[in-house]
Amino acid sequence: MAGNTSNPAGGNPAAGGTEPAATARTGLGQGPGRLLVMLYGVFTVAAASRSVYQLIAQYHEAPLAYILSAVSAVVYAFITVSLVRGGEGARKAALVCCAAELLGVLAVGTWTLADPSAFPDQTVWSDYGMGYLFIPVFLPVTGLLWLRRARRD
Repeated sequence: MAGNTSNPAGGNPAAGGTEPAATARTGLGQGPGRLLVMLYGVFTVAAASRSVYQLIAQYHEAPLAYILSAVSAVVYAFITVSLVRGGEGARKAALVCCAAELLGVLAVGTWTLADPSAFPDQTVWSDYGMGYLFIPVFLPVTGLLWLRRARRD
């Protein structure tokens, strides 16, 4: 079949099927993982767009908030790419990034509540992502659970 890129033996069809099944990339972005890819993709674009504009046009108003939004965009992008790429190495990298993302959301969320004056403007992770319907706090938890499950599969 000309358009079929799957190989039931688990090998890499582009390389003549020589890649062993144990090292073949797994589909982290398949099934329910597609929703994670979509959400992380949307958050990558949203956080990057917002932070680029704010860093260019409003940097002097709240530099810490805007830099943290840019950092969140980079983390989201890395997780998105890792989920799409698949494989055990990408799964481990995404796992580390999801854990770092969760720590960031919890730290920034707590910081914005404890010292609101430190953040004259919102970040993606402010108030645990309240401005984004709390998705920033649920997304890494869901990602961690999916990546943990993907390891067993």
